[in-house]
Formats: sequence, C-alpha cells, structure tokens
Amino acid sequence: MITVSAMLRARSARAVGLRTGARRALAPSNALTGMRTATDPVTGRIVGRSRSVAPMAGRVALLGAGSWGTTVASLLAPVVPTVLWARDPDLAADLSSGRGNSRYLSGFELASSLEATADLGVAVGGADMILVAVPTHGFRSVLVDASAHLTAGVPVLSLAKGFEQESWLRMTQVAAEVLPDRPVGVLTGPNLAKEILVGKSAAMVVASTDATTAERLQGLLASDSLRVYTNDDLVGCEIGGAVKNVIALAAGMAEGLDAGDNARAALINRGLAEMTRLGQAFGGDPRTLAGLAGMGDLLATCISPQSRNRWVGEQVGRGLDPAEVLAGMNQVAEGVPAAGAVCSLAASAGVEVPIATGVREVFERGTEPLEVWADLMARRARPEVG
Repeated sequence: MITVSAMLRARSARAVGLRTGARRALAPSNALTGMRTATDPVTGRIVGRSRSVAPMAGRVALLGAGSWGTTVASLLAPVVPTVLWARDPDLAADLSSGRGNSRYLSGFELASSLEATADLGVAVGGADMILVAVPTHGFRSVLVDASAHLTAGVPVLSLAKGFEQESWLRMTQVAAEVLPDRPVGVLTGPNLAKEILVGKSAAMVVASTDATTAERLQGLLASDSLRVYTNDDLVGCEIGGAVKNVIALAAGMAEGLDAGDNARAALINRGLAEMTRLGQAFGGDPRTLAGLAGMGDLLATCISPQSRNRWVGEQVGRGLDPAEVLAGMNQVAEGVPAAGAVCSLAASAGVEVPIATGVREVFERGTEPLEVWADLMARRARPEVG
C-alpha cells in the first residue's frame, strides 16, 4: 500500500528529476524566489523547501536532545549547519557518531549531517539562531549558562510547552528576561515527533517578536510534507501549547475511566473553552487558539497514543499511583507542573478553569480521578457560550 508520505516523497523526487531517497547536494537559493531544497541522504526526505524566504546563512544551535529537539535538529541539518546540544556526553557521542538517539528515538534514523556536542559553549558559539527544547524546569538555567557564549542579538526560540514554576512565566518571557534585546519566539503546533521524523504530513506554527526571524525558520523547516505558518501572537501560541498538555491529562484519565467517546469529545471541547478564556485574559487572539497552536495541538495530544500526557492520564485513570507513573518515565509530562500554573494564572485573571483544577486536584492533592469526573459532571447548568 502506498502511504501519503511515500507519495509526497515520490512526487517531490519526480519534480526535481531524482529518485526518492537518492543523495542530492544542497541546491543554491534562487535569487528571485528564495527556493532552497535538499534531500537527506539517510531518510530520503525532501526538506527545507522555501518559496518566499531567502535561506539563512550561518548555523543553528538546538539545545535539548529529547525526542522533539532531536527531530527538529534532524529536519534542519540537511539545509543549514545544525548542532544539537545534549546534556549527557554519552548521548552526544552517540548522536555524533551516527548511532542516533537510542534513548528517546530508538530505531529512527537521523540526518547524516547533524552534529552534536555536550559542550554548551561549542553549541551556541557563532550560531545565528538558538532553538531551546529543554523541559520548562531547566529552561532558565540553560539560557543563563549559554548567555556568556551567545552573539549579541541572536534570536532565541522556544520549543518547550509549559510555564516556569512559581513565576508562571511563559518561556519567551523567561528568554526575554535572561537574554534581553534580542528577538524571541516559539515553535509550536500538533507535532508528534516520530511521525514528523519519518516524513508524515504535518503542520506547525512559528511566532516571534521579529517577523523576519519567524519567516526564516519557516523557510528552513517547510517541506513537501511539513506546512509551516507564521504568527505574531506569542501569548496565544504559548498558552495553547501549555494548556493542551493539562487537558490531555484529563482526556487520558477519561480514557482510563472508560468514560466513552462522547465524554472525551465533550472534555476536549470544554478544554478548548478553558484554553481560549485564559488566552484572551492575557491578550491572546482567540483565532490563534482555534488554530494549530490551540485546537490543533489539543486534538493531537488528547487523542494520540503517542502523547505522553495522555498516556500518564490514562494510567492514573486506571488506578495507578500518579507518582509511580511519573517516576517510571524517561521524559517529562509537562501537563503535570503546568496544571498548577494554569490554575494560578486563571485565578489571577478571574477565569474559571474547572478541568485544569480537577487535574491539579489529582496530581497535587491525591484526589481520585472518578471523584473529579463526578464533580465536573455535577457543575451547575449554564449557557454554553458567554
């Protein structure tokens, strides 16, 4: 059976007179169109197709070698020199030697041109763009450590989805505090790493305080299997990415409780309402929350078996202890720490977030998921809109 991703690769290969998977050197940019394409020699994926933006000279540093950071670095490497920073020297050595990322992406091939290092100074020194994919709890400290090695004015974009604990700041706010006087931004959307890594069709959005920065990253990532949109609404994009993880925990618990498809659909819809209310309260555009950064990401994270947050919620809904579930993971379920931040931000803005409140009750206070579900269903009747 021919898959969609295979069809797209074949069509791209025919268009440029190449066989799918054949090695191809990076084509020079067209002076009029800014088009730039490449075929990765390992995956055969046509990458980096930009029809309107001139390619960026220099190189990109990506900080954080989890599944998503590694995936984005592998997408970028065939079209722009890219170095991936891994905190663990052993993981960096595996990545550098071409053995891949067995810790988070076992069995998946990465771009052969991807470089990796465990030296933060080497990673960011001389880079023209910094992408940060470390978990939210380590975001600030990594930027502080990197600050001494960064070139002035180099843009910093977050790939993390959540809030800083205690301060409740979004990641671009943290970046602006630590590294002032430079563009900041966020790359977000319904992006399940393994699907994107093998070239399945997807879409994402990049938002920045600087339109040129957003357009350049858009041009570097866009391909025949990846649609990349730009946005100037950092608030909406980041709140969407953070809140969807919390709602996904609730969706997973509903699955674990065998609440049914109707119930899960209602939960996702009301989760979108909470996300939109909170986003608007802090200046976000409701259209952003109805787009890829909001509804799109919410759907993927709530329904996909690949979603960490959904999986955690499902295990807890089936009766497992939350602490034990989290202790058994090798990556972070960002929805757990985000639940408290969402509730605190909502309280400060006078916004109701009953689903997020229920998630916090389960993970911070030990309330049984079934009790939380019963409380949600027993809330007073009200108009759906308004």
